[in-house]
Amino acid sequence: MALARLPDTDRVTQTSQAPAPGAEAVPAGPRAPRPLGVHRAWAVAAVTFVTIVGAAAFASLPGLLIDPLHTEFGWSRGTIGLAVSVNLALYGLTSPFAAAMMDRFGIRRVVCCALLTIALGSGLTVFMTQSWQLVLCWGVLVGLGSGSMALAFAATVTNRWFVARRGLVTGILTAGGAAGQLVFLPLLSWITEHHGWRPAATTVALTAVAVVPLAWFLLRDHPADVGLAAYGAAEFTPKPPPVTGAAARALRTLRDASRTGTFWLLAASFAICGASTNGLVKTHFVPAAHDHGMPVTTAASLLAVIGLFDIAGTVASGWFTDRLSPRRLLAIYYGLRGLSLMFLPMLLADSIHPPMVLFIVFYGLDWVATVPPTIALCREHYGENGAIVFGWVLAAHQIGAALVAYLGGVARDALGSYDVVWYSSGALCAIAALMSLVIRHRPVAVPPVAVAV
Repeated sequence: MALARLPDTDRVTQTSQAPAPGAEAVPAGPRAPRPLGVHRAWAVAAVTFVTIVGAAAFASLPGLLIDPLHTEFGWSRGTIGLAVSVNLALYGLTSPFAAAMMDRFGIRRVVCCALLTIALGSGLTVFMTQSWQLVLCWGVLVGLGSGSMALAFAATVTNRWFVARRGLVTGILTAGGAAGQLVFLPLLSWITEHHGWRPAATTVALTAVAVVPLAWFLLRDHPADVGLAAYGAAEFTPKPPPVTGAAARALRTLRDASRTGTFWLLAASFAICGASTNGLVKTHFVPAAHDHGMPVTTAASLLAVIGLFDIAGTVASGWFTDRLSPRRLLAIYYGLRGLSLMFLPMLLADSIHPPMVLFIVFYGLDWVATVPPTIALCREHYGENGAIVFGWVLAAHQIGAALVAYLGGVARDALGSYDVVWYSSGALCAIAALMSLVIRHRPVAVPPVAVAV
């Protein structure tokens, strides 16, 4: 059976694949009626975006907790960084299982349970008195919840609802996290500075609860639920039956993917991505700037501005991913990020100045621009298991972030400065750029699609 694909978001070249010996040809599915007006996929993408924006509140708080918790409880930055590390590690390790669970139980159920878990963990932190309680509440509970709401959520939505414009939609959904950071980080920093960290943690819990009805009533698991084909698809695809054994499937996918060199290149480079963003800048930028005399609210506002430019950079990255080589884009992104981090120690001061503003803009455009091309490469090499593979790659991202979140705090305690952490992360980014160039392009045979207009 010949399978052909017109150019789309993956820029897959036309390929042909004969049926296996003895296999029967599968007839093409019926054409779905063309929807009038705006395709429902865009409404689902909009709800997903808003959900990610709301969920970003809990991701904005850890960097703001370091100094208040150190002052109130006397806990070292390394101890607090350990809780953040557990959070980041579980965020990543939960992601591939959550992607498989979405195939088994549906997107809405998994997302709503994740939001309620986040609310529980964040709400319980206000009662803690020991450091192990911070690890349990913020590290374990919020880590598990946020992992189920990770970028694999965005990958699952785009894989199910979109055939055309996948790169662009991935960029927009990824930017939702940055938009949430932009909205909540200044608010949470103001609450923390004027009212303490407990009201800030309560705000996170209430925000997560508030998003639950939106996700439950407006999200839909599959285009077939509303009688439509995916956006850009030429044929209607029936909703597949629930996949049993979600955990087993996630582990089988890891086993198969780990036998390929591409997986390890993607995982290692994305681990460096996490180390140089969530682990380093999101966790330690505010306390590092405060070390140089900058007020916490001012430093948090700069971090929020990074989120503002990240929105533009990530959407643009999605647009580029539809048209250019993802591996070359990754090499450019990692190279530029490493260069900017090398300059940061010389720019930190007690006030905002033009070179620091230039860094914020430059770094912000590059913050998570790596996500759309990484998802595209997972889809290109691993087909229908691409979202789960990306979940495992994201796990590596978060392990890298967790290591630097912890080691950055240890380095600050031991050396009295973050400088060595900035320089080391810049060098790692250069290595990630080289690894990205080694990844090869591999077209994948897929069902026929139509180019949407």
